[in-house]
Amino acid sequence: PHPSPHRAAMASITTMKDSLAEVSQTGAFVRTDSEFRATSLPSVEPEDLSSRYHLYVSNACPWAHRALIVRKLKGLEGAVGLSIVHPTWGQTRPDKDEHKGWIFRSEDDASVVPPCGVGSIANAGVIPDVVNQAPDVRALYEIAGAGAANKFTVPILWDKADSTIINNESSEIIRLMNTEFNAVATNPDLDLYPEHLRAEIDAVNEWIYPNINNGVYRCGFAKSQAAYDEAVEGLFGALDRVEEILSKRRYLTGDTFTEADIRLFVTLIRFDEVYVVYFKCNVKCVREYSNIRNYMREIYQMPGVAETTNMDHIKNHYFTSHAALNAYAVVPRGPDVVADMQLEHDRARL
Repeated sequence: PHPSPHRAAMASITTMKDSLAEVSQTGAFVRTDSEFRATSLPSVEPEDLSSRYHLYVSNACPWAHRALIVRKLKGLEGAVGLSIVHPTWGQTRPDKDEHKGWIFRSEDDASVVPPCGVGSIANAGVIPDVVNQAPDVRALYEIAGAGAANKFTVPILWDKADSTIINNESSEIIRLMNTEFNAVATNPDLDLYPEHLRAEIDAVNEWIYPNINNGVYRCGFAKSQAAYDEAVEGLFGALDRVEEILSKRRYLTGDTFTEADIRLFVTLIRFDEVYVVYFKCNVKCVREYSNIRNYMREIYQMPGVAETTNMDHIKNHYFTSHAALNAYAVVPRGPDVVADMQLEHDRARL
């Protein structure tokens, strides 16, 4: 086996943090960059493509949802294995520190008590780690030689042969799955990052990521009014821009569905259920944007996408994992976005 090029560098990182701790001196949320960033696979031999790689995700996490959608649309379920964490965080090393993060459970395990100590969340929809039998995502980083890494995130694309993390950056994982696995994909002709649209896709991603994908977190985790105000203005300015684009184009870059649409969709589908309330993104609901709403319906109704969207996991994670934001882990009931996503859309007019 080849040693991971990341291990030595990662072993020197000693400060753990979660999302609530990623804050600047001005109170602004500043996301920590992913650390494992290989942009090619250690082997593309067909026998390796069909058995060597494994994907670790959370159904709740929008970044992991990107990878779930691409795995599904490309037809990689038979090639790339899958483990799904429990939606609420758990304490990972109660004998050593106070860190709380993603944990693995089986469906027949006892329900999990959220970090606030109130309530319990069932295990429906989880898939345990059958590769490493890890109790939590933190253990995967330790196996990969990361030691006390700064943050234990999903998604993770895992190399079973070398027992290490290939990549933990969602934007790069989806490109690996888009191109590197075509020999074993059941839908190899689908290209979510076509050559002739790459410049435009990159340009769209460049403003949607900071203002919308990460913008909701910049609103929700802000610890000063000034930081929140800046983030919320950027968020709704960008949503207005998306609404204008979708009034003239079926998808963000024209008539072709691309990775840019997947990256936007995973934030939009969580918006009215979670971000409006939990992250104070209440200037407007996305259902008030007619073009965005119908665009979301079309994507949700694409074969396979609904299967990757677990709203119970989404809501149970956000509303129960951060005791500082929701001390009693009460999960709001409405507004049933999934029911709305099943209604007829009008995007064929474009």
